[in-house]
Amino acid sequence: MIPADRMAQIIDRFQFLEAKMSGDIAGADIAALAKEYSDLTPVVGTLRAYQDLVQQIDDTEYLLKDPEMRRMAEEELPGLRDQLAVSEKAVQLALLPKDAADARPALLEIRPGTGGDEASLFAADLLRMYQRYSENQGWKFEILDQSDTELGGIKEVTARIAGDGVFARMKYESGVHRVQRVPETESGGRIHTSAATVAVLPEAEEVDVQIASTDIRIDTMRASGAGGQHVNTTDSAVRITHIPTGIIVVSAEKSQHRNREIAMNVLRTRLFDLERQRVDGERSADRKAQIGTGDRSERIRTYNFPQGRLTDHRINLTLYALGQVMQGDLDAIIDALQSDAQAQLLAEMGA
Repeated sequence: MIPADRMAQIIDRFQFLEAKMSGDIAGADIAALAKEYSDLTPVVGTLRAYQDLVQQIDDTEYLLKDPEMRRMAEEELPGLRDQLAVSEKAVQLALLPKDAADARPALLEIRPGTGGDEASLFAADLLRMYQRYSENQGWKFEILDQSDTELGGIKEVTARIAGDGVFARMKYESGVHRVQRVPETESGGRIHTSAATVAVLPEAEEVDVQIASTDIRIDTMRASGAGGQHVNTTDSAVRITHIPTGIIVVSAEKSQHRNREIAMNVLRTRLFDLERQRVDGERSADRKAQIGTGDRSERIRTYNFPQGRLTDHRINLTLYALGQVMQGDLDAIIDALQSDAQAQLLAEMGA
């Protein structure tokens, strides 16, 4: 059963927000109220549908006492009770605790792992896969910094993805991605195994992380590096070192002012992610880490090109649709990961 008092609290809060927004409110409060109202709207819709169904069942059960209406009530009740089970599950999902970062833009970082040139080429393939997925979702995909190899692979890349619910879906991509295929440079036709690491971080805002000027060192330098797409001949590249953590961020766009802005944003995001990982680590100290925690040392997925097979090891999901996946068709994988994460949360809550 769904706690009636919990549902009443949410609906009361929604009605309060509704009344508040229809009155005079200060400009600074409008955005916050509108965001909360928007977040609660689908939840309240689910709750009210459940309540209506409960009332409909009560009314139909009452008709069992009426000899003339009894047969009709008996015919309707099984279907209504089946609907109630579905509606109750929908309410349970609606009431699950939300990750406050789910609605944020995300920073995507891809780096080759073991495997030399083949790992760099696979990193480039992953970048294209995420670009296509972002296009399919209607998201904005912006490369902030990229360093390429002479063979067309990637040494490292940082991109920003903005749109509706970006982090909520992309967070499941953090981890080690392993590829098994015959490299283009392999004349003997032997299958090689290599890997690339993917990190997806919720973008931080200035209010999330305060960085003291004494904690950073900013250096300007000339952009360089074989194949780097942002190579130029002016001293516009910016490198920011966060002294307390040793985190180093580099941006090499043509504008030094823009580079400072990008580098500070990436630094804030990495520091914000460190704090999130610390809090998550404390919460999960006594249990196995769950899906989507962003453990980048974990091998999460294998891409087997000879067999056209993709396997996500976290949920034992295997798809023979690797070609579609590499073209950006990731919904089936991410939907399954989200469903599994929700099921685990429901189990933890005893639902």
